[in-house]
Amino acid sequence: MPPQSPRRSGFTLRGRHFVIGLPSVWLAFAFLAPFFIVLRLSVSEMDDAGGFVSLLSFSDGMLHLRLKLSNYVFIVQDDLYVLTYLSSLKYAAITTALCLFIGYPFAYFMARAKPSLRPTLLMLVMLPFWTSFLLRIYAWKGILANNGILNDMLLAVGVIDAPLKMMNTPFSLAIGMVYAYLPFMILPLYANLVKMDLRFLEAAADLGATPLQAFWRITVPLSKSGIIAGSMLVFIPAVGEFVIPELLGGPGTLMIGRVLWDEFFTNNDWPLASAVTVVVVLLILVPMAIFNKYKAEQEEVRA
Repeated sequence: MPPQSPRRSGFTLRGRHFVIGLPSVWLAFAFLAPFFIVLRLSVSEMDDAGGFVSLLSFSDGMLHLRLKLSNYVFIVQDDLYVLTYLSSLKYAAITTALCLFIGYPFAYFMARAKPSLRPTLLMLVMLPFWTSFLLRIYAWKGILANNGILNDMLLAVGVIDAPLKMMNTPFSLAIGMVYAYLPFMILPLYANLVKMDLRFLEAAADLGATPLQAFWRITVPLSKSGIIAGSMLVFIPAVGEFVIPELLGGPGTLMIGRVLWDEFFTNNDWPLASAVTVVVVLLILVPMAIFNKYKAEQEEVRA
């Protein structure tokens, strides 16, 4: 094989740097820069005019760094914030579990359907994205209200005698969040299951495994990366969800997104709100680190 010319080699090297550097620059501007701005606000102090006191000051020939950590201490010691964080994690975990329970069979059916039918099924999964997110959540208010479609249907068939209280409850919150995030679970699972080698299942059947045993011992382990990816795509945004709890949840379903809104725009306490945001980001980084660790281990095994 003839050696590459220096010109072609240099062009390839520049192209590789461009491909790697462009996402890095985007990550720096889209995530790192806003995060460090919020981190800076969280350790700052507001003055009487509504501005922020500079973190660095110079006096007596010395440079002083002033960091206000009382906001983080307050968050840890205040029961409201601790319970709100736990509530957000709880509802995010419930949403993730329900999306996995509902989405896995659907993704499995899509992956095993005829190749000519798969684009149609994939379009049905993505179809809700063609409509405004806010309109879709508002539609659930019309379905779950006391005089909504669901109650009217149940009353018409005689299942209930009085309207059920479904709106502004944990039930309505769970329904809305599962509906909103279900496609984010189905798509990674489908992408994983559709590439699975079916010869493994045939070999398991030849060795005497029942279809259920083959599913648990072969299909589920081989789709583990899709399960983890879908779970992360659902769990991470669900932790900080604001619109769905605001429209469908009641007073007993307080989540961290609502607390952030109140601190930023009602109490106008930007340092405390920024500290709450930093803690949320740190909570989200934990599952992301677990996912990255798993992906690294998978790549080592394949290598």
